[in-house]
Amino acid sequence: MTNPRKYHRSKNYRIKLQGCLDPEWSLWFESMAISTKDGVTVLEGPVADQAALHGLLIRIRDLNLTLLSVERTYSVQREMK
Repeated sequence: MTNPRKYHRSKNYRIKLQGCLDPEWSLWFESMAISTKDGVTVLEGPVADQAALHGLLIRIRDLNLTLLSVERTYSVQREMK
């Protein structure tokens, strides 16, 4: 039987954007951590589900920011199957 709780845990993502975004935008991006280095902004943190991820991507589009990459990150402790 499939574990229903497995599908309700947030997943961590790292989203890279071209340009510099002030960390004050963190609340608008679901309180993700914002860092900038060498003209690239990185948003990192948990995303509740696919709908929330799409919402973040829409906000990025609405700000006319250039999306460089989106990747799901994994913690050292993997989920139990």
